Amino acid sequence: MNAPATEANQAGRYLLRPAQAGDLPGLLRLASQRAIGISSLPLQRDALRERIESSALAFASDDAPSGDETYLFVLEDRAAAGELIGTAGIAAAAGFHDRFYAYRNEFVVQASTALGARNRIHTLHLCHDLTGVTLLTGFHIQVDHAHTLAPQLLSRGRLMFIAAHPERFSERIAAENPGIADDSGRCPFWDAVGRRFFGMDTAAAEALAGGRTHKNWIAELLPQSPIYVPLLPEEAQWSLGQLHPVGELPFGILMDEGFDGDNYVNVFDGGPTADSRVALLKTVAGRRRVRASLRRVESAVSTGWQLVARPGREDFRATVLPRGTGRSVVLGEDEALALGVAAGEWLDVAPLEAAAAADGPA
Repeated sequence: MNAPATEANQAGRYLLRPAQAGDLPGLLRLASQRAIGISSLPLQRDALRERIESSALAFASDDAPSGDETYLFVLEDRAAAGELIGTAGIAAAAGFHDRFYAYRNEFVVQASTALGARNRIHTLHLCHDLTGVTLLTGFHIQVDHAHTLAPQLLSRGRLMFIAAHPERFSERIAAENPGIADDSGRCPFWDAVGRRFFGMDTAAAEALAGGRTHKNWIAELLPQSPIYVPLLPEEAQWSLGQLHPVGELPFGILMDEGFDGDNYVNVFDGGPTADSRVALLKTVAGRRRVRASLRRVESAVSTGWQLVARPGREDFRATVLPRGTGRSVVLGEDEALALGVAAGEWLDVAPLEAAAAADGPA
């Protein structure tokens, strides 16, 4: 049985790294489990193997990035012999093979002097504003680690990688979040809008959009004129921009980072698509480069936490350690081994102020 994640034993417990071929069984297990987040893991072994191989090529490539790269990360619980407990990804450029579509929230003001009436009306505009921006994808973590530092590392650790390799990514970043749907997959927003033009359920449309097929069919079938939200059924209006419960944890982390969740919604389920400038995000703005210092250290209750990352590509590693001061970060022998660093090597660190809410037991 795994040890509970108390405040004292979370230092260095979790390790974020690039997915490898040997992670296939662990990722298949994660794909089949109930989890928190936006799981995009295929259940088919061959499809998942292809995703791992594509990611490995992206991490390994020394060539100038094309924008087609996808990066898949896994999260280990080192207190459980390296068991995989989570995964998340990055797409270097959204809509690389075609446009990336979303609905942009806008408001139209109409007034009648004769009637003394003035209305501010919410409208949705089909757009591809986010084409080419970097996209955070597939946050997925085991439920029993949701109230630990693990989800903080899984989400924000990707930002440490982006900050260390800005030439591989856009200056803008976005993340889709799941909208309201019931247990059967019925989605009020899709039923009110998309189904009327596509004649298929949400799952079928999202599966089609998730493939390598061109996305022109979205623009070809969805209305080009604005959608006036007050004309939609009340259930669809209420669900617009609302989160499915499984998305609350990763969305909360994004909001704390400085993402804006009010500008766009997903064309399928109406969930919020958050966006920001990379440079404005809390982790990126607070990142600094320091030297690694090695000595034996005893576990202690922390007064604060920090992300600590080895800023490589294939050898990228990140964990969470008690916050330090000065121009070095002190690592125990085990932590240095996990990160793959020696004394004097460079590390990236960033404060993790929001982690206090996650310090309780799992």
